[in-house]
Amino acid sequence: QVQLVESGGGLVQAGGSLRLSCAASGGAFSRYAMGWFRQAPGKERDFVAFINWNGGSTYYADSVKGRFTISRENAKNTVTLQMNSLKPEDTALYYCARAKFPPTQPVGVMSAYDSWGQGTQVTVSS
Repeated sequence: QVQLVESGGGLVQAGGSLRLSCAASGGAFSRYAMGWFRQAPGKERDFVAFINWNGGSTYYADSVKGRFTISRENAKNTVTLQMNSLKPEDTALYYCARAKFPPTQPVGVMSAYDSWGQGTQVTVSS
């Protein structure tokens, strides 16, 4: 049973940066694609970013494209989300998720993932 633990959230001013990390344990991490989602209060959980098993393919929501970067380090069983030029609308609880194997399409929906972390809060002040 895989466990995913997010870290790195916090309070930041608009225009600032944060780096989220997700540590995976209990599974063959390098075999799986990974993703990040976020959920603001009163809203649905939305897709943020996807990375395939070896980091060779990434995909982003339009709202974060050019500002966020997803990466992974298989030797350390971690996936990272670098968030730059943060905006107040980026405020949300951010979740790390492991994609199903083999990966399903589209990758931007929750049903493509079978394991989730508990989330880390990101708050961007204006």
